[in-house]
Amino acid sequence: MAEISASLVKDLRDKTGAGMMDCKKALTEANGDLEAAIDWLRKKGLSAAAKKAGRVAAEGLVAVAAAGNKAAMVEVNAETDFVARNDAFQAIGLKAAKIALETGADTETLKANAALATELTQLIATIGENMNIRRVAQLSVPQGIVASYVHNALAPNLGKIGVLVALESSADVAKLQELGKQIAMHVAAARPEALSIADVDTKALDRERNVLADQARASGKPEEIIAKMVEGRLRKYYEEVVLLEQVYVVDGESKISKVIENAAKTLGAPVKLAGFARYQLGEGIEKTADDFAAEVAKMAG
Repeated sequence: MAEISASLVKDLRDKTGAGMMDCKKALTEANGDLEAAIDWLRKKGLSAAAKKAGRVAAEGLVAVAAAGNKAAMVEVNAETDFVARNDAFQAIGLKAAKIALETGADTETLKANAALATELTQLIATIGENMNIRRVAQLSVPQGIVASYVHNALAPNLGKIGVLVALESSADVAKLQELGKQIAMHVAAARPEALSIADVDTKALDRERNVLADQARASGKPEEIIAKMVEGRLRKYYEEVVLLEQVYVVDGESKISKVIENAAKTLGAPVKLAGFARYQLGEGIEKTADDFAAEVAKMAG
């Protein structure tokens, strides 16, 4: 049997909101498999969350840079929020986003940029904290705009959550920017995982289908009824994770797909929501266990 470590229990607890002992039991039942343990908790009705997204566990900032039909976004991490408010650190974030915008650099290429690396190294030596460029995203369209939005802004184009939204269209650029900004604000709040149903991760969909089927079987209904129940619940799942299927947070009733359709009529030209990217600071980065191990050991006896 796999060893159930304190950090694994903590990770499961952070991701699901379930109690510590329930998490330990779930991991034991799943032989240490985190994803299987999440499913076990959900099937037992003990998990408060279904998404895989990690909790914020690192400081720093997300920087965006946009120019017409293209934009870039970079996450730069530090150990404390104090550093995120440092002017020199913020300047590095903005510079990194601008370089990514102008060159199309991926994460490794950006890290290898000599001027950027030198500035980051000097700041690390001055402040005494570890810092790094974690990830980079770029979006572009042949015609139209890529709108950007920063939530919890520390300064212009710098904040805790960054969003890019690409709209492909020949419509008025200013009006497209306004629409793109509204959609980006929705993305920041609604946390979609895929643009369309066809883009949903196959493994995630299979897991969701299996969990929903087990939940439905608990009702004791025949298999043909269970199949219909699962499909009905999958539609709800799509409404939660697929951007075009989500209900627009601004009006609380229209699907994003309908918002785009109506915008095309208003603007007098076809509008395609071509893509989006959402970065939340520290998402998925592990925190140290600290004294959590002692707490679990004490409960385990």
